[in-house]
Parts: sequence; structure tokens; C-alpha cells
Amino acid sequence: MRIRPVPFDHPDAVKLNDDVQAEYHERYGDGGDATVLAPSDFQPPHGVYLIAYDENDRPVATGGWRSQDENGEGNQDGDAELKRMFVVRDMRGRGLARRMLTALEESARGAGRVRMVLETGTEQPEAIALYTSSGYEPCTKFGYYRAYAESRCFAKPLAP
Repeated sequence: MRIRPVPFDHPDAVKLNDDVQAEYHERYGDGGDATVLAPSDFQPPHGVYLIAYDENDRPVATGGWRSQDENGEGNQDGDAELKRMFVVRDMRGRGLARRMLTALEESARGAGRVRMVLETGTEQPEAIALYTSSGYEPCTKFGYYRAYAESRCFAKPLAP
């Protein structure tokens, strides 16, 4: 698997984002994640968007982070917010999500971010298992879904 940075509006990113939104709708029945995201959110040094490609150059996994600082929505100065972690169904169970997560953490740490934060939900138990087994702990809810009962927020320090 090759992981490479791409713009958030790259055709492969758009395709995988459509796929993850469809899965969110399937799991939650709400049309997908309504969090407002812009391509500029993921432009270095304030963020990055990564896609993993298989040996046939097919996009199979994605994820990004964007800088967040104190904003009245539960974020803290130095946060890197994880967004759109996703692995296509036929490639799950091979460690791709963990490799993507590691690459995103390294990128955020390299950009001087001090904490990685994420929001997921109760209908994504495999995501919760990935994050907790990777050192993430529950944190104060933040962001668009902070008032939703199904929302679960996690954080991990990004020590140098």
C-alpha cells in the first residue's frame, strides 16, 4: 500500500468521501456527516488529506486532519482533528486503517499539533476499537455532533 497526500477535492478523495458518506447514512440514517469541510482545511501546514492506493493504484483508504484551536466548540489550542477515516469494504481487516492513522498522527505531530482528536459514533464499534487500541481516550465532546447522544469523542497526545 502506498499512502500519498492529495487535495481534499481530488477525484479519488471525492469518490471515497462519497463512499464514506453513504456508509454513514447506512449506519445512522441521517444522510451522512453534516460537518462543514473545505478543501483549504486540509492544506499543509494546517492539515493534510491522505489516500492509500493498492498495488493496482486503486484508492482503498483515506483520512485527513485539520488544525483546530480553541473555538467555543470544545477544541483546544494545538488540536488536529481527524476526519474521514475510511477503508473500502473489500480491503478491511488488513491493518490499513491503523497504517493510515499512524501516518496522520506523524503528519500532525510534524506540523506542531499537540493533540489528535476525533468524533465517531456508537454505530461504528470497529472505529472505536481501533482508536482505543491506538491510545485514544474519551474526551470532552467537541464539534458539530457534540450534543448528540450517539457521538463519542476521543483524544490522544501527540508527544514528540
